[in-house]
Amino acid sequence: MPRYNFFLCLTVLVSLGQSGSDEPNLLLPSASETPTDSGLSLLDEDAGSHECSACVWREQSKVLRLETIKSQILSKLRLKQAPNISREVVNQLLPKAPPLQQLLDHHDFQGDAWSQDEFMEEDEYHATTESVITMASEPELLVQVNGKPSCCFFKFSPKLMFTKVLKAQLWVYLRPLQQTSTVYLQILRLKPVTEQGSRHIRIRSLKIELNSRVGHWQSIDFKHVLQNWFKHPHTNWGIDINAFDESGNDLAVTSLRPGEEGLQPFLEVKVLETTKRSRRNLGLDCDEHSTESRCCRYHLTVDFEFGWDWIIAPKRYKANYCSGQCEYMFMQKYPHTHLVQHANPRGAGPCCTPTKMSPINMLYFNDKQQIIHGKIPGMVVDRCGCS
Repeated sequence: MPRYNFFLCLTVLVSLGQSGSDEPNLLLPSASETPTDSGLSLLDEDAGSHECSACVWREQSKVLRLETIKSQILSKLRLKQAPNISREVVNQLLPKAPPLQQLLDHHDFQGDAWSQDEFMEEDEYHATTESVITMASEPELLVQVNGKPSCCFFKFSPKLMFTKVLKAQLWVYLRPLQQTSTVYLQILRLKPVTEQGSRHIRIRSLKIELNSRVGHWQSIDFKHVLQNWFKHPHTNWGIDINAFDESGNDLAVTSLRPGEEGLQPFLEVKVLETTKRSRRNLGLDCDEHSTESRCCRYHLTVDFEFGWDWIIAPKRYKANYCSGQCEYMFMQKYPHTHLVQHANPRGAGPCCTPTKMSPINMLYFNDKQQIIHGKIPGMVVDRCGCS
């Protein structure tokens, strides 16, 4: 990389809050200290790597990244300076209540696990499913004997079966009674009929005191049954529903009589649909032993244990950073930047910077010694590119 580009990109990295490093832990000093007088420890595993030009670039970027993280945290928390709270004071003020302990356990360490989610990104265009109502239909002949039961099979789309079920309620309409009665409602899981006959298995039963003279919608928790169907679709042959009163009358509306239109059983399902889709431009991921000279994302762990005791959690987090060259020979990977450089040939050229970032959650004391739980945006580098 040309020398003027080196210093220009360092300047850009400071302004964006991005820079580079190998994969050491950075011990974050207090706001009044500087990286040179704070005893800052950079835990390099390969001391000989400093001889290469790429490693010199990373060493410069480490200090810049650290200073930027410090200033970003204070700025985004609207703090003029780091709260003057010692570890002893923290231990005195920190309550041992269960809700706080749950937060501590959850946020003790944050950062990407470089998992499958690293290859996904938020889909901000397509609609997401939140709730689905599925009406009952007639089950297959394989589970019927002499045309019965005539209800109930529920069909689900493959897309829905890959969502997380938050809540599922089976709704059954019970016909009106002339007098108060105890009603025994049961749900049977249907299976194909064999030579030994039908093998319907009871999965739910309810005892209901009913005095409705106008009919009654009864809801039944169906979440676990539905989750099992989604995991093992071949087990979904449908269900049989009956609700007998004390006189032996079946009050459950499963086959519609005249005037009972719209009263057939249905499932109300609330789901959490992933809003992520495959990422089109992944960028490069490297480790501290990589010889890659192109723009790449590297591991970087920031440690708050040194000096900033006012941060309760996380004590460490994966910040990551971008480092590498954006020379002409690499522009095929970044066609947009390539076109911009052609349009402005006298420009200084692109820099290796973050193209996607994500937040971290933080539990901390403010300057009034109040415990605050909040989210700080743009603190983790998820992807790098030339721009």
